[in-house]
Amino acid sequence: MKKALLLAPLALFASVAMASDLDAKVAEMMKSSFKANGIASLDRQVQDEVQKACSSPTQPDAATMKRLEEAQLATVKWPEAGNYTGGDWQEGARIAISGRGLTWTDKTPDNNGGGCYNCHAMDPKEVSAGTIGPSLEGYGRIRGNSEEIVKYTWGKLWNAKAYNACSDMPRNGFGKILTETQIRHVMAYLFDPASPVNKQ
Repeated sequence: MKKALLLAPLALFASVAMASDLDAKVAEMMKSSFKANGIASLDRQVQDEVQKACSSPTQPDAATMKRLEEAQLATVKWPEAGNYTGGDWQEGARIAISGRGLTWTDKTPDNNGGGCYNCHAMDPKEVSAGTIGPSLEGYGRIRGNSEEIVKYTWGKLWNAKAYNACSDMPRNGFGKILTETQIRHVMAYLFDPASPVNKQ
């Protein structure tokens, strides 16, 4: 029994060392297996603090989550002249439906789709929509357009990690997936009364 107790810490140390060694080997394999091509650069393999914390086997504690979220909120670029929803909802619909972009064959990173329907229902007449995220049907009609909800929605689109560090939602503005103008169009799609999102 005593011998088993003495061996237990050694076994634990060995397993931790093996895991660390495996992590290093995987990182090296990833680095050597890919090459930069067009706009698809190798910096996509580098995890920031949020990504490291949220891909850990253990969920970050509440204090860490709060600290990460505050740091992410500070990265949100609020729109010029407070123009949150002055976009074109029809263009916003095209962006929300499209999942195109950010590949090595794309010439520019400035015409991507948002891929919103991968995770959310939006237009009630759209037959194909994901369920990973909440339904956004009736978004503006149900939630209204108070300054608080409009700013929250912009911030969530720009950097979802500001509100939930381990959110599955991509950081559209922060991650340069969508431009400020594109986010304004998506905002119009969510809030404009003429948008099919807000039709019953």
